Amino acid sequence: MHWIPLGKPTPNAYIERSNGAFRRELLDAYLFRSLAHVRQLVDKWRHDYNTQQPHQA
Repeated sequence: MHWIPLGKPTPNAYIERSNGAFRRELLDAYLFRSLAHVRQLVDKWRHDYNTQQPHQA
């Protein structure tokens, strides 16, 4: 198994970008009422992130 050195996120930049966007746009923006509420918001965010937002690729 290959480990990414601490403090060196560049080998995994796409995942780091996705995780950062998820954290900023969803986890830091909402107070969740229940697990069902989390699932609903995550599904909506994931659909928007994958279809509506422009990507560099």
